Amino acid sequence: MTAQATKIFETLKQDHDQHRDLLDRIAETTGDSEERRTLFEHLAKELKGHAAAEEQALYSTMLRKPPTTDDTRHSVAEHQELDETLNDLAATDMGSSEWLKKFKDFAHRYRHHIEEEEDDNFPEFAEYLNEEDKRFMAKIFERRKSIETAEAVVKSEKREHAKA
Repeated sequence: MTAQATKIFETLKQDHDQHRDLLDRIAETTGDSEERRTLFEHLAKELKGHAAAEEQALYSTMLRKPPTTDDTRHSVAEHQELDETLNDLAATDMGSSEWLKKFKDFAHRYRHHIEEEEDDNFPEFAEYLNEEDKRFMAKIFERRKSIETAEAVVKSEKREHAKA
């Protein structure tokens, strides 16, 4: 990978590392505590901002590369599922065993998603990027992430109502 490609993928991985840390910290909390609420809200906004910026920078670029279209669509679909799960978690009593079960399932699925991105997608995507793509992605991600994170809304919405 070139330095510019490495930069965008390193930036994304740094975000993923921060998300892993937040998942670990939330898992150590108990009940409907202020700490759990604060960490969960921070994680949800971070994830929503990251996913939106990643789609605008990385995935919009990769959709224009036919060999990566299927993997790109798969990842974007997973972003939607993860977003719905965050909203469902926000609508669930944080002190309940149901919330903890849902959170553990969410954490497992999110970790799988980011490992798939880092181990499979990023190396494959790097093969199809030209210098202009790399500059675009780095610029757009940095600019959009702060905006998207600040504007992220965690809807308290049960999964069964998400598609209604």
